Amino acid sequence: MKNVLLIINAVLAVAVIILFVLVLGGNKSEQPKGETIRVTDSVPLLRLPVAYVNIDSLLLNYQFAQEANEALIRREENARLRLNTQARQLQSEVNEFQRKLENQAFLSRERAEREQTRLMQQQQSLQELEARLMQELFTEQQRVNEQLRDTITNFLAEFNEIKQYEIIFSNTGHDNILHAHKSYDITREVIDELNRRFSRR
Repeated sequence: MKNVLLIINAVLAVAVIILFVLVLGGNKSEQPKGETIRVTDSVPLLRLPVAYVNIDSLLLNYQFAQEANEALIRREENARLRLNTQARQLQSEVNEFQRKLENQAFLSRERAEREQTRLMQQQQSLQELEARLMQELFTEQQRVNEQLRDTITNFLAEFNEIKQYEIIFSNTGHDNILHAHKSYDITREVIDELNRRFSRR
C-alpha cells in the first residue's frame, strides 16, 4: 500500500512540474513585442512601445525653429522702431503746437484748429499703423507655429514608420509627463534628425 502511495505522489509531483513548465514557459509567443529594460539585475521589465518628446527642448534646439523665431524677433523689433520713430516725431510736433498755442503764435484761431486736426489725424494714423503691425506679427506667428507643427507632425509620422511606437507624447514644461524612464525620451534623436534634414534643404 505504501508503494502505491509513493507512486501516486511521484506521478502527481511530475504532473505539477509539467504543469508549472507549461504555464510559465509556454506563453512566450503571446507576450507583446518590445525591448526589455532591467530595473534590477533580477527583475526584467518589458519596455512599452511608447515615447515622448520634450517640445521646449525641441524648439530651443531645432534649427528651423531657431531661425523662424529670430526672424519674428527681427520683424517685431523693426515694427517697434518704426512705431517709436513716428511716435517721437508726432510728440515733437504736439510739443511744438503746444508751445505756439501758449505763446499765441498762430495768426488765427482757424490755423490753430487746422493744425490740431492734422495732429489728431496723425495720432489716429499712428494707432491704426500700430494695430496693423501687431496684427501682421500675430498672423506671422500663427503661420510659423502652423508650419512648425506640420513639419514636426509629418516628420514623426515618417520617423514612426521605422520606430513603430504606438504613442508618441509631447511634454511641454514637464506638464504632461511627470516622470518616465529615460529610455522613453526620444527628444535628442528627433532633434538630430530634424536638424540633419533641415541642413540638407
